[in-house]
Amino acid sequence: MSKFVETTYTNKKEILKFPDHYVNVAVTVSDAGVTAVNGKKIVPAGTILGGGFLANESVQAKKTNGVGAEGVLFNDVDVTYGPAPGAAIIHGFVALEKLPEAPSAEAVTALKQITFLK
Repeated sequence: MSKFVETTYTNKKEILKFPDHYVNVAVTVSDAGVTAVNGKKIVPAGTILGGGFLANESVQAKKTNGVGAEGVLFNDVDVTYGPAPGAAIIHGFVALEKLPEAPSAEAVTALKQITFLK
């Protein structure tokens, strides 16, 4: 049985301060703990991610805003039907005011190659 997926096209939310200077890695974004809104489970761009995905690419990236932070989610990811592919910024300049949640002091320290700018 196949699932019907309706796609809505909108402009991408830009979280980078300087969109020409960044490095992303491919990740699988976990759906664990994501609450559905209007029937969709969306992990928003700018979510701080961790879980061990840098050391082991088969590990799913999970929302983390602390010591275990490894990257920042580049685009919104729809995890309504389970874990889904995404990209995590591991180096670059991120606009602080565009994040869904401010990074903790521990996350800022852990994300050594990401600079958060106002």
